This record gives sequence, C-alpha cells and structure tokens, in this order.
Amino acid sequence: MTKHRFSAVIFDLDGVITQTALVHSTAWKEMFDTYLKFREEKYGEPFKEFSHTDDYLPYVDGKPRYKGVASFLESRGIDIPFGDPSDLPEAETVCGLGNRKNLTFNEILDRDGVKLYDSTVELIHDLKKEGIRIGVASSSKNCKTVLEAAGLLELFETRVDGAVSAELGLQGKPEPDIFTTACDNLGVEYAASVVVEDAVSGVQAGRKGNFGLVLGVAREENSHELLVNGADIAVDDIAELGGIEGIDRWFENGLEQDRWSIVYHDYDPEKEKSREALLAVGNGYFGTRGAMEETSAGKVNYPGTYMAGMFNRRISKVADRDIENEDFVNCPNWLPVSFRIGEGAWMDPNRFRVVQIQRRLSFRDGLLFREMIVEDEGWRQTKITSYRVASMEDQHVAVLKYTVQPLNYVGRISIRAELDGDLINDGVARYRQLDQHHLEPVEEGGDGQVQYLLVKTNQSGVEIGLACRMRILIDQAEQEVGMKHHTSRGKVASELVAKLAEGQALTVEKLVSIYTSRESGEGMALRQAREKLDQLDGFRQVHAGSAGVWNEIWKKADIQVEGDRFAQKLLRMHAYHLMVTASEHNKKLDAGIPARGLHGEAYRGHIFWDELYILNFYALHFPDIVKSVLMYRYRRIGEARKYAKEYGYEGAMYPWQSGSDGREETQIVHLNPVSGEWGDDYSSLQRHVSLAIAYNIWNYYWITMDDTFMAAEGGEMLLEICRFWASKAIWDEETERYSIPKVMGPDEFHEHLPGADEGGLKDNAYTNLMVAWLFGKVTAYLESVPGEKMGPILKKINLSGEEIDRWKDIKSRLTLHISEEGIIAQFDAYFGLQELDWDHYLEKYGNIHRMDRILKAEGKSPDDYKVAKQADTLMAWYNLGTDEVASLLSGLGYEADRATLRPNFNYYIQRTSHGSTLSRIVHASLANELGLGDLAWEFYMEALSSDYVDIQGGTTAEGIHAGVMGSTLLFVIQSIAGIQFRDEVLSVNPALPAGWKKISFNFAFRKKYYTFDVFREKMTISVDAPDDQLVEIKISGRIHGLVPGRKLDVAY
Repeated sequence: MTKHRFSAVIFDLDGVITQTALVHSTAWKEMFDTYLKFREEKYGEPFKEFSHTDDYLPYVDGKPRYKGVASFLESRGIDIPFGDPSDLPEAETVCGLGNRKNLTFNEILDRDGVKLYDSTVELIHDLKKEGIRIGVASSSKNCKTVLEAAGLLELFETRVDGAVSAELGLQGKPEPDIFTTACDNLGVEYAASVVVEDAVSGVQAGRKGNFGLVLGVAREENSHELLVNGADIAVDDIAELGGIEGIDRWFENGLEQDRWSIVYHDYDPEKEKSREALLAVGNGYFGTRGAMEETSAGKVNYPGTYMAGMFNRRISKVADRDIENEDFVNCPNWLPVSFRIGEGAWMDPNRFRVVQIQRRLSFRDGLLFREMIVEDEGWRQTKITSYRVASMEDQHVAVLKYTVQPLNYVGRISIRAELDGDLINDGVARYRQLDQHHLEPVEEGGDGQVQYLLVKTNQSGVEIGLACRMRILIDQAEQEVGMKHHTSRGKVASELVAKLAEGQALTVEKLVSIYTSRESGEGMALRQAREKLDQLDGFRQVHAGSAGVWNEIWKKADIQVEGDRFAQKLLRMHAYHLMVTASEHNKKLDAGIPARGLHGEAYRGHIFWDELYILNFYALHFPDIVKSVLMYRYRRIGEARKYAKEYGYEGAMYPWQSGSDGREETQIVHLNPVSGEWGDDYSSLQRHVSLAIAYNIWNYYWITMDDTFMAAEGGEMLLEICRFWASKAIWDEETERYSIPKVMGPDEFHEHLPGADEGGLKDNAYTNLMVAWLFGKVTAYLESVPGEKMGPILKKINLSGEEIDRWKDIKSRLTLHISEEGIIAQFDAYFGLQELDWDHYLEKYGNIHRMDRILKAEGKSPDDYKVAKQADTLMAWYNLGTDEVASLLSGLGYEADRATLRPNFNYYIQRTSHGSTLSRIVHASLANELGLGDLAWEFYMEALSSDYVDIQGGTTAEGIHAGVMGSTLLFVIQSIAGIQFRDEVLSVNPALPAGWKKISFNFAFRKKYYTFDVFREKMTISVDAPDDQLVEIKISGRIHGLVPGRKLDVAY
C-alpha cells in the first residue's frame, strides 16, 4: 500500500516520455507526400502536401499505424485495399504504406537517436520511489525499440504497445483497451490510475476508460482541445503538474469536485441547446435553462424560464382547422446581461471569437459558473465571469453575478441588464405552426438600481411579476452608479457606463424575485416581488442560504459510488435535475411533474405516465413531494370523472396528457405533412395512465404507511379508477372471460389492428395484468381495514358491495393470450402480425430507434408489424416483479409457470427498437433480474448517460427526461444493491458492477430510516425505528435483526 490515493500511472510514449512525436510526424509526412506525388503522376490527382496541423494531428496522431493510414486516406477520399501486415513497403495498400512509414521512422531514429522529456523521466523516477506502479501504453510498434534506445525500458512494469495490441486483438485509441490492459496487467483499479497522454485520441481513450485522472500534455499548444476531449488537467509540460503532490491534489480535491459537477470547455453551437437544458438551475417553483446571459432565442441558443403548473391555452388555425393547444409558458427571462466596448457591438458569443471558456454546474449547491475570454473585431480581449443561483431556500428568489474585465485594453464599457417578457414559446420546432404567443405586457419600468416587470398570460389570466435590484462593484468595491432605464413592450433594459483600466473588474449583481398571482392574489404579484428585494443583501447571502438547503437535500438523496466517477457524476446529475423539477416547495404548489422537467417545452410541459418511473425514488426520500403530486391528480378527479362519462364509462378516467385543469390535452386528430390531410390520432387511448396513477398511490401508501391519505384522497382516487376499469371490462360469453377493448399499451407504435376502422386494441396484456393487480390490491385492502376507516369514502362515492364483488370476479377472469412457447401476446391478434426484417433496416438506416417513422416514410405502418418502441408486456414484470406476475397468472386461471419472464424477455427484446429512454431502464432491470449482468449494464449505462450524451439526437435540447432520471437512481437501490420493497421486511441481494467498490445511500421505508454501505462482499446497515423496536431484514435469503442505533455488518 502507498500513502497516496492513486496506485498507478500509465504513460503514453511519443510526445509524453520521448520527443519522437515529431519524428513520427516527419516520417508520416515524408511517406504520404511521396505517395501523394505518386498519385498525381499516376492518376492525375492534384498534389496537396501532408500537413502536421491539418492532417497529422486530427487523423494520425495517437492511432495505430494502419488505422492512421486509413483515417488520413479516407479524409482525402482515397480508397485502396487494406492489404496484410506482411505487405512490403512498396505495396500500394494501407499496410504497405504503414510499413513504408515505419521504415522511414526507424531510419530517422537510427540517424538522430532518441530525445527525452526530462520532466517526465524525473516524475517516473519519483513515482517509482513512492511505490507507485508504472506502465507504458502506446500505439507504436516501435515502443520497445525506442525505450531500449533511451535506456528506460526497465522502469516500466508493463508495456502495452502496437505489437502487443496486434497479438491480443486490442482496439486502438480512442478506445481505452491499451490503458485498461496495462492496468489489468498491474492488478490496479482504473479509478485509482492516471493516464498521461498528448494526443486527442489518447485523452478520449482515457475518458472512455473512466480513469481516476486523465492528464493531457499539450505539446502542440492544444490544451483547450485536450480539455474538450477528455483531459481533466492540461499542461504544456509535466513540470507544471507539481510532481506527485499535484496528482495527490487532484485525487483529494479535483476528483471530488468532478463527481459533483458537469463541465464544458468549449462552445459548440450544435450542442448548445442540449447543454442549456443540462446546465439549468431551479428550485421546483421555477427552472431556468443554462443559456448564457448574453444570448437570445435563435438557432443556437434558447433561454427559457418555466414555472411549475404555468399553462396557457391558444387556438391556432392549421390547414383550415382550428386546433386548441395548451402550452407550458416560456416565462419572462431574468437572465439578460451583456456589455460592449465604447460604441461597439453588444457581446454575443455567436459573433465574438470565443478564445477560452469553461462552464461548470455544481450539483452540490446548484451554482452555475462560467469563465470566458472573448475577442472582438478589434482584437480586444475581455474576460467574463458569471455565477448563477436559483434559491432553494426561497422559491421566489434568483441571483446572478456578472463580471467583465479588460485584458489587453483600456476603455469605456457599457453594461446592459434586462428583464424580458416580450417572448413567445419557440423551443420546439414542430410546434411553430401553432400560436405560441402567451404573454401580454402589463407594466414595466426602472428606478435607480431597481427594475420591474409585470406580464399576464393571455388566456389563463395569471400575472407574473419580476423585480430586480442591481449592485454595482468595481474591483469588489460597491459603487453608486447612475443607470438609464429603457422600456418597451414587455421589457425593461437598464444601462450603466464605466471606464476601466486594463485588468480592472466591473461586476453587476442581479438580485431577482419572481411571484405570480396564483400565490399572491390578483394585482399583488409585482408588489410582492418588489417587497422581497428589501430582504436580499447580495449574491453571497442568497447563495449561502440556498447551498444550506441543498446540503440537507443531499443528506437524504445522495447515492455515493466509489470506483466509478462517471456513474457517480451522472447519478448526482439526475438527482439534481429531479430536485430542480420538484422540490419541497412543491408542497405549496398545485403541479405534477412534467415529463421533460422545468427545462424545456417538449410535450408542452404536460404530465403523462412518467411519474411511474419517478415517484418511487421520491417516496423513499421526500414523501411529501409525492403526496403533493398525487394531490395534483386528486384536485382534477372531477375532470377525470367527466372524461369517463363522456366516453360512456364510470369512475375516473385520467387523461393521457394533463395540464392546468385535468382535461385531456392530447389531440384526437393530426395533420399528415406529406398529404396535407387530417387523420385520427389515437394516442389518447393510452388509458394505462390511470393505472400508473393507481400504482403511484399504492406505492406511496406502502412505503409511507400514510393511512390518513389512504382513507381520504388516495382511497377515493383508487376506488374511482377501479370503477372506471370495471366499466371498460366486457364479458365474453364465448370465452367466459372479461376483455378490455379500445386501449393502447406503453408500446405507442400500435394504435389499432391492421385494416381496422377504429382506434384501440383489445386485451393489451400490460393493461389487463395491471388491472388484475389493482383490483387485487384494492379489494384485499378493503377487507383488511376496519369498516369505519373507509366507510366515509365508500359512502361519499356511493360504492356498493356488488361493485366490489364484480371487481373480484374481473380480477380472476381477465383475458390473456399465451402461446405454446409461453409468450404472452402484447394484445389480441398480435401473433398474426408480420415479422420485421431487423437486419435489413439496421443495415439500411443504422439508427432504427424510431422504426415507426421509418416505416411510415416507406409508406408502411408499424401497426402491421411485431415492432415496439419500448417495453410493453414486459412492463408488468418491471412494475410488479416475477412473484407478483406469477401470482396474477395463477389468479386469472392460468398456470403460474406457463408464462415466465425469461422467454418473454428473450422474445420481446428482439422486437423492440428502444425509441424511448424509458425502454433501456426497463430492460436493464429485467436483464439484471434474469442474471444477464453484461446486458443489464449495457442498457443501464445507455439509460444513465442518455441525456448527458443526448442519445436521441437533439431531444435533450427540448428538456431533460425526468422518467429515466428517476428510474436510473432507483435502479442502484433496487437492482445493484438488490433491495426489494414488496414485503414488509426488506429483502437485500447486492450485486455490484465491476469496478464499483462501494455504494452508500439511505431512505425511509414504513416509518423506519435505513442507512446502507454496500461493499463488494459485505455490507453495513443501520436503522432508526420508532420505539427502538428490533427490525428484521432479509439478506441473501437469511433473516437478520437490526437493533436501532447499532450497525450490522454482514457478509453476503
């Protein structure tokens, strides 16, 4: 053991240890220029010389020799045979050219010898003295020869080079194989290892390998490029690192900061809108996208602020038809701040040259930080620093701190700060044909260093009031600076001017308060916003108060992972964005959880069934938030009853899309953009949303034991949902079973049977199983509680014993269609659909996640094929588990083992395109349950990283995916730690993934508070329980007793 927090350092060779990178570059140039001149003479192709900057660095540097040849030739549009590694240097093949380059390299090496980077060699010797393991990993097949020539070979305990890679079949950079193999050879963990690289492909490999530190050595003055591509630290030379102490500092401080944040080192216009969603700040009352203060809505950027439950309805004329839509309102923008030099242009990152940029969102305290250097047309460089917080302490408060600093000039700088309510909804391109104008101006103005704005939604009539007080500082000294206020329709802009010397810093703090008439009352929103300003001292006060509340949140919600920095980062990112979307403040609000968070306008901010994936995590940590979300549904039970009655049903039929008042917001017609004709839209037939609500009610009750809620609002919703499903169930005399027609399952691709004139399917298996489950839970509950407990609710809704008896009958006689192979048909007649040629479509399109769109573009219909967007039948196992599903099958009169999870999983996974992020987490959970660890991990990491890498090609720009975020957190507790909550006694069967050393978390279950530390072969558990009663827990099948206040250590 060493005294350090890292165990090994793996060095690249060329450009890190030896100065052979330039030798390689020279050899490549000599070989390629000769070959390109040959092609000019033979094929008449114009000669363009091989360039170090334009060709060597992007196409060749760091890659295996033959891969480098192929990469460069492809960039020039040259296609020659690959050949064989045994090809002579004269051969016109990829291998022949690679061998020709190697011959040239060796000639130069023999002539000039090997030059070393002394600082690297010194560090290697220091590491050896401290007992740190040392390895070298290089794409070069000349690695051994070079090290021998330099007299360094004996310093390295392992060498994984081009020759070893060829022998073992390792992939080259940017894949991490050579580095992971080096670590494996040394017997060290990747998380405790350092990769040192000078090539972009090398730091990309380091990032992919999830190493503890990726150190980039910027020999080409390319530190920015190395940071963008995966380096944690970039230095021009190893000497700048500060030796072993510098590495220790990273593992003690830098790595911890990395686990609590996301960082971007570049400004990429194509990715900016997605990053704005991921850099959002918020507190559950409002969320603000992470757009830079100087930007406005356009092709590249989209600032947006969204308030929980803030909707507005408009009627649009589309193709001669009036279409009504309710939208999630893009509320006034409190961010805008910009500057200009003299009478020059106002700073816009899309017009100025971005010299350097770093943006960091800290999950720990909700602080968004930016440091940026920009250059205008006059080569004047200005440093911008900004900090931003949406207060988690006070839901009505936000603050930002914006500093500009001239770096190479003296000049007069103007700063302009705005409150902007002159906005439309324009965040989703496919909605642009609709009327997106929701705000009307009421009042705007400025006085001294205060500005204010009042707008009103033009249909729902909600007033939104904002007030802002600005503090002006020069070099941290507060100034009384006169400001000029300019008002226009729905906007106020305030300007100040200051003359700054080179290096002098001008800071503007914007202290902002936001209120609406929903909580303030008519005519009071702006008044309360202005009064709130008197309570705010400055940025530091607001940040500190908010950080304190975040600290309390993390005490409950944090899932700590040792051994996987990437997973740790993303788990915290997911928990952070969930809390931005719904926090303790929601207890005072009337709002559900939008499927895309408070982060964008996708799905118009409506509430779907996604809460099924979200609320269990909340229930274990923040049950009051779950209750507030369920109360949102309860307050709309009247509309659900009305909706059911409209279609001839009883009870409460909740809408597929819910917004302000609980009516169905889903369109029942859609316009075909190709034909220009209107057709039926059947997506509202996804009646299973009511089952998701019932599922959430039951799980909330089961986890919290909130009998009061169950005997009132929760019970009433459950009973009315049961009543609805009973009214949909139809008795079939021929089969002597009940069927449920006119529904769609979670799949979404199938709306009706081929050739059918009406929408909907019969006997969707997921629906029928969940209905049977619901009837079973509710009737058993009614039988188990005293009559006086539920009597008032039964009386209130006039529920008779005959109705309950019918529920029991339906529960035992619903229809499923099960094949001889034990496959439960997704719906009646499913087995008669055509099979899809998946190989053909994969080869033709590559990305086939949205097979429905591909088929429709070919003039076909997904209704005709056995193809699913996401898990459908399998959702029953995901929700209920194998034992519960087996019990339901038995209760329905089918043999319990006739249709088990494994054959159904194997059948449906082959027919699913995973067009939803939710599909991956369902399949990950079920694969884990089946013991398919590698497949489970693959699906899980796709789900966990889906928003971070924007796996669906731009959808994150329109808002985060709250469902997958909630479910990936729950996966760690339920699937990795193996904790099941279906019985009163917790069952624990952990199985940590490779590389994970430990996970720690806590939660409350049935009025007991548990704390878990799960290691690879043992765990430590403690519990706080009422009356200090002994608590039973089942670990790997054995019952243990937990004494409150004492820790239990158990091997598993």
